Amino acid sequence: MPTMLPLWLLASLLAVSQSLPFEQKGFWDFTLDDGLPMLNDEEASGAETTSGVPDLDSLTPTFSAMCPFGCHCHLRVVQCSDLGLKAVPKEISPDTTLLDLQNNDISELRRDDFKGLQHLYALVLVNNKISKIHEKAFGPLRKLQKLYISKNHLVEIPPNLPSSLVELRIHDNRIRKVPKGVFSGLRHMNCIEMGGNPLENSGFEPGAFDGLKLNYLRISEAKLTGIPKDLPETLNELHLDHNRIQAIELEDLLRYSKLYRLGLGHNQIRMIENGSLSFLPTLRELHLDNNKLSKVPSGLPDLKLLQVVYLHTNNITKVGVNDFCPVGFGVKRAYYNGISLFNNPVPYWEVQPATFRCVTDRLAIQFGNYKK
Repeated sequence: MPTMLPLWLLASLLAVSQSLPFEQKGFWDFTLDDGLPMLNDEEASGAETTSGVPDLDSLTPTFSAMCPFGCHCHLRVVQCSDLGLKAVPKEISPDTTLLDLQNNDISELRRDDFKGLQHLYALVLVNNKISKIHEKAFGPLRKLQKLYISKNHLVEIPPNLPSSLVELRIHDNRIRKVPKGVFSGLRHMNCIEMGGNPLENSGFEPGAFDGLKLNYLRISEAKLTGIPKDLPETLNELHLDHNRIQAIELEDLLRYSKLYRLGLGHNQIRMIENGSLSFLPTLRELHLDNNKLSKVPSGLPDLKLLQVVYLHTNNITKVGVNDFCPVGFGVKRAYYNGISLFNNPVPYWEVQPATFRCVTDRLAIQFGNYKK
């Protein structure tokens, strides 16, 4: 059974954070979703009207005597995780800001389960058995910004999500379809994690993401065979790792010109059509590891801001002197600080030193032995 996390960790969600652009390592590490470390997120909402931080007076203690049996209540945080609960408990104080119900046996969210919780900022329902959500269950949650409902039994995205929502984590469910209009009115939403669902390309209805201005989207560990063509064009990060993508065609990335980071590792990519990467002028990090590429993708020297390229564990047999760096000096605005080529059948002794003339340090280049 997962260990109950201390209240100070939950309360840390309420701390004001200051993050630099592109320094989002802690915020985007979704591998920690088994427990509440996810609540240490650094805000990157981008929403002007919602700062991502509750009012300062929410940091003062509450002296309400209301606390569900068996739960721990402090600083407007109500922690009811790991209690074997079958339903959302009653007697939750109306001034609650964070409600933790993870690791229970809740199977349904009813209409009045969150009645009166108009100040709730974060709701954690990870690792329950939720398969049914009343269409008005989230109605009272007018200030909710974070909804974590991963690792449940949902077959569809919940209807009528709060318009205040900034972050939705709904990965590891049983969702096969994303219908048009399901995200309607969510003008503050900037982060959706929906990997680990049996989603195919045909499961996204045209216009499913209409109106969203996302910065981050993750659809890893699904059943995609190609890059979806109708995702928000505002994306800075797109993660499609661990799918069944076989090729990147010329116009697959056409609408994603704002991407900083693109994750395509652990797919079956054999071919990247010439010119495909030219639509990504701001790209800084590209993950193409664990695929079936036979050569370094063309177009890398033209990506002036590219700093990290993962190409390990492919079928690359040759690395040319101009595969990574532009011919002229001063063309590249940011030098590479990471190129991984290990576990490829490349005769590394034949690679010319000038191949990596635009790399900050030779330690940034990762070669290695190839094993059949």
